[in-house]
Amino acid sequence: MLNLHLNQTLLFCFQNLVFGQKIESPNKKLSLTFAMNADGEPTYRLNLGEKTVIRESRLGIELKDKPAFTKGFSIFKTDTITVNQTWKPIWGEVKEIRNNYKELAVTLQQNSLSDRKLLIRFRLFDDGLGFRYEFLEQKDFQYFIISDEKTEFNLTADHKTFWIPGDYDTNEYAYSTSKLSEIDALKGKSVQEIGTKSVIGANFVQTPLMLKTDENLYINIHEAALVNYPAMHLKVNQQNFSLSSQLTPDAVGNKAFLQAPCKSPWRTILASNKAADILTSKVILNLNEPSKIKDESWIKPQKMVGIWWDMHVNTATWNYADINNVQLGSIDWKAVKPSGKHGATTERTMKYIDFASKHGIDGVLVEGWNVGWEDWAGNWKEEVFDFVTPYPDFDVEKLQKYAASKNVKIVMHHETSGSVTNYERRMDEAFRFMKKYGYDAVKTGYVGRIIPRGEFHDGQWMVNHYVHVANKMAQNQIMLDAHEPVRPTGLHRTYPNWLACEAARGNEFNAWSSGNPPEHETILPFTRLVGGPMDYTPGIFQIKLDVYGKKEQVHTTLAKQLALYVTMYSPLQMAADLFENYEKKLDAFQFIKDVAVDWDDTKILEAEPGDYITIARQAKSKDEWYIGAITDENARISEFSLNFLKENAKYVATIYADAPDSHWEKNPMTYQIQSFLVDNKTALKLNLASSGGAAISIKPATADQLKTLKAYKKGK
Repeated sequence: MLNLHLNQTLLFCFQNLVFGQKIESPNKKLSLTFAMNADGEPTYRLNLGEKTVIRESRLGIELKDKPAFTKGFSIFKTDTITVNQTWKPIWGEVKEIRNNYKELAVTLQQNSLSDRKLLIRFRLFDDGLGFRYEFLEQKDFQYFIISDEKTEFNLTADHKTFWIPGDYDTNEYAYSTSKLSEIDALKGKSVQEIGTKSVIGANFVQTPLMLKTDENLYINIHEAALVNYPAMHLKVNQQNFSLSSQLTPDAVGNKAFLQAPCKSPWRTILASNKAADILTSKVILNLNEPSKIKDESWIKPQKMVGIWWDMHVNTATWNYADINNVQLGSIDWKAVKPSGKHGATTERTMKYIDFASKHGIDGVLVEGWNVGWEDWAGNWKEEVFDFVTPYPDFDVEKLQKYAASKNVKIVMHHETSGSVTNYERRMDEAFRFMKKYGYDAVKTGYVGRIIPRGEFHDGQWMVNHYVHVANKMAQNQIMLDAHEPVRPTGLHRTYPNWLACEAARGNEFNAWSSGNPPEHETILPFTRLVGGPMDYTPGIFQIKLDVYGKKEQVHTTLAKQLALYVTMYSPLQMAADLFENYEKKLDAFQFIKDVAVDWDDTKILEAEPGDYITIARQAKSKDEWYIGAITDENARISEFSLNFLKENAKYVATIYADAPDSHWEKNPMTYQIQSFLVDNKTALKLNLASSGGAAISIKPATADQLKTLKAYKKGK
């Protein structure tokens, strides 16, 4: 359905009498006020009912070697439009998305600069606001350089904030929770497990930024449709609780090179009195362009296992031999003595293929298959990998045929080691290699400092690279899982082959660092996942890593690892542990086999950032539901109704829960599995251990199950 109402008001003669305009969201929950202050600076204000979300805040852009778009403006014209439509994503958390907003487009004019114009476009939804700058083609203004962006988000008080340090190169930090006034991002410099860091300063944080007021108002600040522009960080003024944009610079300090007509990404503000509304918001997706892919039939949400965790727990290595100072193309690898620890062997891969085939897993990821891993990290080296030459013990052709015979796909791995120019030179050849050997999905990596030298992971140059890769892969019908990229901004709507990203501190940090604190997974859905799906790599069953001679451990219970398949949304989910560990606990592995990766509906049953989340999702085109409930370090009781089930229907709920003695640190690997009859009048009560959880599959009951299973009773 599409319903447009257009109202144009042209204001040419009496700009000095026009101080602003107010619009309301479709259901009138949110209101936006645009105004000009005495200096001709554009400002905006956002309210949720009577509550102020953002107090009067200035907007503007500074240019290099040109007068700024910051003040001396008058209003040239305003346009308003109301949009109410729906669209269907090829994959997602729901089968249909409503795009309903009120738009205000304000064209500003600088009379002292030959009537130079700037357009600021606002879209006000019932759960949030998006706005962007649009640079119009006009006389003497075609090519320009942005030196700074002056976007403000002025808050009302010293809100509770969930934050990680502003850093141009990485977002792999554990979250801190503090008042705005207590933020000290410089402690990010001391995080030793992150190899490439570029911390901005003590009072800079990253988006998505989650905040909670004393009045229980939830606010999230991020951006949407990040294309041809640097990522936005936020500078915190801790005296007046104001945030302002901080764009990632290039190697010589410029922020963006642009040509009019063009536009910035959308700046987004989500706001609600309910935490759950932040998790269900589709504002960021709606602000992105529709899919650019005409034939989407080849794009498939999927699960995978693979050769990956082996290297993190030191049972195998990426490199084939123990040699140094390797130059690409200069070594006869068949003459090199192998270390005996290489993980990506033909034999090992075949075992993973067998396991995947037996249990209905779609793919097998293989890392370390290609030459170059002996000398790849930390050297700022131009040519590390060619992406087409396997080690001698990895038989590409044999594995292609074997995987095909088992109806399993092998997932390619392209680690660039930060040498992006090398990757761009070799992409065409690498994609031809993939198509020749039946690979239709790839996990990319960007570990290390970026080449060309001096660029940051979050700068305009790299943003354009990530989009270029997604587009190039779409042309070759290849699906993408990007690791170490800029954090997502909803571009998976435009490029639905871009299934997932890492772009945050993933599960692997539990294997070789201080790990991820128990609250980590209860914060990520309110922060990183606001922009798009995350390849968090859940499903670790061997929680205690002492069996590998390591002192570290995963900071959850086993049941919580299962619940993450529901709470950490992604259409690409990895069963990340060694297959041998799954074979020891096939009863628990059954949930990973069953749980969907694509959904028709999503219900947030309970949620509080940093504390707990319970989510129910309906599998695509099935009358099946899956529930994940997780908690932080505090054990708690989770209670919720199953009133979303069909009326007059009986289901079997299989509950994978913490055992009575479970505890993430003391006893993380105990669990219990029980099955009961339930219906839409059932209310479940679950005991979640410290950093624990529960995973539930709900399927229609068979005739035999109706006879043999007991109905669920709360507390049983």
